[in-house]
Amino acid sequence: MRKEDTVTTYIDQYTPEIKSRLNQIRAVIQEAASSATESISYGMPAYKTYKKPLVYFAGYDQHIGFYATPSGHSEFADELSNYKQGKGSVQFPHDEELPIELISRIVSFRVKENQQKYGK
Repeated sequence: MRKEDTVTTYIDQYTPEIKSRLNQIRAVIQEAASSATESISYGMPAYKTYKKPLVYFAGYDQHIGFYATPSGHSEFADELSNYKQGKGSVQFPHDEELPIELISRIVSFRVKENQQKYGK
């Protein structure tokens, strides 16, 4: 991985406000998925366990995109219903507090899911 392709470099390109929010999400993922590998994939921070996708996130002008594959979103559909969504994606607007506890639970769910599917 080239230096400019690190998650830190990705986050550093944003304004201080967005950078802070991206770092919050990164910290939550690192805590809930301590064994995950971190990289850049599809142009955004990506995390894998068992060499399989876990979650991704990305910064935008008006929101942060969070991608936990369709299963991560369908499992928490009720709690995510207040946010704009697509298949396997949810948008957390910058003018609202990040749902840190919910993000942590989604990541933990995905860790367990990957472990059940791909673990030894």
